Amino acid sequence: MADHYEVLGVAKDATTDEIKKAYRKLARELHPDVNDAPEAQERFKLVTHAYEVLSDNDQRRNYDMGGQGGFGNGFPGGNFGFGDIFDSFFGGGGQRGPRSRAERGQDALLRVELTLQEVVFGVAKSIEIDTAVLCQTCSGSCCRPGTSPKVCEVCRGSGSVQREVRSLLGNIVTSQPCNACKGYGQVIPEPCVDCRGQGRVRARRTLDLNIPAGVEDGLRLQLGGQGEVGFAGGPNGDIYVDIAVKNDEIFGRKGDDLTCTLEVPLHDAVIGRHSQIETFDGPIDVNIEAGVQTGDVLHIKGKGVTHLRGSGRGDLLVTVQVLTPHKLDSKQKELFKQLADLRKSEVVALKRHKTGFFGKDKRH
Repeated sequence: MADHYEVLGVAKDATTDEIKKAYRKLARELHPDVNDAPEAQERFKLVTHAYEVLSDNDQRRNYDMGGQGGFGNGFPGGNFGFGDIFDSFFGGGGQRGPRSRAERGQDALLRVELTLQEVVFGVAKSIEIDTAVLCQTCSGSCCRPGTSPKVCEVCRGSGSVQREVRSLLGNIVTSQPCNACKGYGQVIPEPCVDCRGQGRVRARRTLDLNIPAGVEDGLRLQLGGQGEVGFAGGPNGDIYVDIAVKNDEIFGRKGDDLTCTLEVPLHDAVIGRHSQIETFDGPIDVNIEAGVQTGDVLHIKGKGVTHLRGSGRGDLLVTVQVLTPHKLDSKQKELFKQLADLRKSEVVALKRHKTGFFGKDKRH
């Protein structure tokens, strides 16, 4: 790394005024608007950096003690780089050539509600959106049909004008965006009537969404290039789609598994039975084994949510809830009494509460 004092050509005990005087002299010789040689621009950067370090007492003290000099991302003053120094000392002027009239369109954010069934299998939706589209009259040129942009007479197509100003360094030639053409280098003498010279118009269009199976509530999808068209026919922005999943009356979701509760009458829980339940895949037969208990889970493979990444589906987890009857007629009560007499050896007793791994209840 070049020594800052050598770059400016001053002694290490140079005063602030001597450092400033040396910098002014070198800046007049090396400024890009005066000297367009590639090596001159590199030297100008070094000179400017050296001046910024040595003209600040704290930075100069840190440098003299062996520090790098400067506190930011490796360039003057820590908070701004060469472009900022250029603007501060010479009034801008960094622009070279006209800027493009075409600009990228803005992004848009949409919210789409899905049912749980749509999440399981994926869904295609078409929605109407109000956005900016390419002007069909001028095809984004911003000009009335049959006309074209004209070269700006003020800047002669360069997009900038030069002017001479006085500064600490003397007379400096600076470059500023042309006010006549706004820096585009061209003017539009006859703007398109339909889009008023913007190259785009507001319209409603249909957006086709192919939402993959397995998405979750709160997931955001990006549709590249589906947003509004930019000014003067510039590239389209993106559309972001926030997914909102509505609660289902029967099924819940746990990862890629679906969950539900199956209410089983007491007599079926005792003797067992075959039953049929309605799922997103249609009716499915399940086997309720004799002696099933509340909290037991029936696993039905491959009837859950489709995996968002990869192939296959999760499972359907059916939790059993045994229903104890609370309204019995006399005949039913007599039958239960007979059953109780047959099993009177069984007594109600307290048991120590047991837990499984991770503190989950362990039922027996």
